[in-house]
Amino acid sequence: MSRWRPPQPKSSPYITHHGYQALEQELRQLWERRKDVTEALAAAAAEGDRSENAEYIYRKKELRDIDRRIHYLQKRLPILKVVDQTPNDQDRIYFGAWVTLENAEGKEVKYRIVGADELDPAKQHISLDSPLAKVLLKKTFDDVVVINIANQAVQYTVLDIAYEA
Repeated sequence: MSRWRPPQPKSSPYITHHGYQALEQELRQLWERRKDVTEALAAAAAEGDRSENAEYIYRKKELRDIDRRIHYLQKRLPILKVVDQTPNDQDRIYFGAWVTLENAEGKEVKYRIVGADELDPAKQHISLDSPLAKVLLKKTFDDVVVINIANQAVQYTVLDIAYEA
């Protein structure tokens, strides 16, 4: 069995200022966590037989995961473009917009269009690369958009567009 993974599709390089700061903070925390894990790994390795040492095996895996994320962040952060200005035309949907939508049943949903690295469904943040965001870009108040979800067309009406200061 191979460990080869297909490359991820290229995501847009845009990010909000808050999202960029969060990634920088995550990178600093990962370096701190890595120090603790390497100390625990060294202690586990000193116990002797590594083939049956669960602590050693667990710490090696944890270190590998931390190193993978550090590598990703070190490559990603320099290419990110921080978007910290609101657009001149705030009547249209662009990056960073909070968009309130209404579906055909009258249910309202609110999303913010952010970069791929800030994606957080719990906060109603959707990626600029998502199908919904792609359809919404440059739309304005009262526009109707249609998106295909699981071979079913879903229709939304734009109710409100807002930008954070």
